[in-house]
Amino acid sequence: MNSDFLTVYNNPSNKRSYDVLIENKVEGGVSATVLGWQDCQARGSTKAEALEQLRKLLTARLQNTEIVSLEIDLPKPEHPWMKFAGMFKDDPDFEDVLADIAAYRQELDQEQGDYYRQLDAEEEIH
Repeated sequence: MNSDFLTVYNNPSNKRSYDVLIENKVEGGVSATVLGWQDCQARGSTKAEALEQLRKLLTARLQNTEIVSLEIDLPKPEHPWMKFAGMFKDDPDFEDVLADIAAYRQELDQEQGDYYRQLDAEEEIH
């Protein structure tokens, strides 16, 4: 494993904070769950008791563990149009198709220009 992608959290104060979800249960009591760790949950008759139970559970669980951050490079997916790139490079009709596209574009541009000139002429009359 390349250690450039692995970060070990060194916390000099030897303390770490966790976000905890506190739930007042309908049947009574309080549940405390470490967010993101659904299996790390404790119950108590009060919020303070549930948090103390959770603190003990976390302390015991983390006794022989370490928390690391693992960074990975995501695969770069191929652009969906790349499979079509160059597919007509050897087609003898390709130049004719490009010429037809250019001629059609000029035709559309001419029609649009004529239309705008007609609108301008109508505006001058009114």
